[in-house]
Amino acid sequence: MTEYRIVDPTTNALVRSYPAQDDSEIERAVTAAADAFASWRRRPIAERADAALAVSREFRKRREDLAAIITREMGKTTPEALGEVDLSAAIFAYYAEHGPTFAADRQLDIRGGGEACVRSEPLGALLGIMPWNYPYYQVARFAAPNLVLGNTILLKHAPNCPESAQAIEDIMTAAGLPAGCYVNVRADHDQAARIIEDPRVQGVSLTGSERAGRAVGEIAGRHLKKYVLELGGSDPFIVLPDADLDAAVDAAVEGRMGNAGQACTSSKRFIVTDAVHDRFLAAFTEAVAALTVGHPSHSGVAFGPLSSEEAARTVISQVADAVEQGATAVTGGARIARPGAFVEPTILTGVTPGMRAYHEEIFGPVAVVHRVADAEEAIRLANDTPYGLGSVVFSRDIAAAKAVADALDVGMASINGPSGTQEDLPFGGVKRSGVGRELGEYGMSEFVNRKVIRVHPA
Repeated sequence: MTEYRIVDPTTNALVRSYPAQDDSEIERAVTAAADAFASWRRRPIAERADAALAVSREFRKRREDLAAIITREMGKTTPEALGEVDLSAAIFAYYAEHGPTFAADRQLDIRGGGEACVRSEPLGALLGIMPWNYPYYQVARFAAPNLVLGNTILLKHAPNCPESAQAIEDIMTAAGLPAGCYVNVRADHDQAARIIEDPRVQGVSLTGSERAGRAVGEIAGRHLKKYVLELGGSDPFIVLPDADLDAAVDAAVEGRMGNAGQACTSSKRFIVTDAVHDRFLAAFTEAVAALTVGHPSHSGVAFGPLSSEEAARTVISQVADAVEQGATAVTGGARIARPGAFVEPTILTGVTPGMRAYHEEIFGPVAVVHRVADAEEAIRLANDTPYGLGSVVFSRDIAAAKAVADALDVGMASINGPSGTQEDLPFGGVKRSGVGRELGEYGMSEFVNRKVIRVHPA
């Protein structure tokens, strides 16, 4: 049985453990969510939107305490933790404001007389399986639109985030959501599979690894359940010859080293055209080497530890594999000599297709820099990946940058700025980066019954 444990990544010391719930507790949770759906869906959407706004206010009211929880659980710096709480509050406020419009009836212009509309109705109880790297934000982008739409939520969080998971449920209760509308479950893998299979559960959303996505998609597909999968990424960051290099370097540092590099949409492969490669690499290396790594609650720290000892070992093994096969760590490349899961900010060059760092996602503060001849070669290299989540293109020629962005096999492209997320922009990828979209209007377009109502002429 899975144990939910808080292990301080700055020391690797166990803080507290929580047992997974037994089958009877899981059954009560599913029953509560399914029962709550019957009445929650019938409430006016304006009331559900008001509840989402109350959730937003609770996030803001508890801002400092919530940030401290995730700093303790997974090592996020205090400024980044506060920013995540603010973003989560903004997501709930966004759907409180715009959700009723997104879900409004849409009239159809039909032939043959009469009238018809498409009505957006909720599906039922949904299971969310969420990761540790953004403990509040990942939940918010799934839960907010679906609660406003009228679905109810069962939420299985990552095993190293039990305190933040409980904090979210406490917020929902404090905001006045009826019992069963949002239920935190500490389930193991087998129990999660049975929740997906349960006929009272109508869909599942997972943000996590490709391996987890395959498993969840297979179970959901076998039981004809709707699913959304937000998986990994190996995002390209393309620097064209006329790019503003100062801005590109700033965005590269932010886009790769934020959250200690533990983000699906981190820029991971820096593809730089020959004309500016040497200057970009020199400036990028200087900036990365100057980053301060330390305790995540201390001021002036760029990032803290990785989320766990296992995460640190995985990243170091990927770097070591590349170096052993001829790549160069132009800065970093090793563990930091102190307790905890600390890894040096690292830049690799000379990475080739035979190395793990070429095709695998590196989920840590490691940037891979490639030299290419021109934009055409940059596009080929950028698309030579099983992933297709986000991307960045830097160029003063916006038309040229858009042309490159159009040629990339990705779900999102950012021009002259780092990849990021905000409540009103759709989020999602293609290829092995997942299925479906979240945030913006699309966040209310996945777990919904688009019911057509036709009135024939008299």
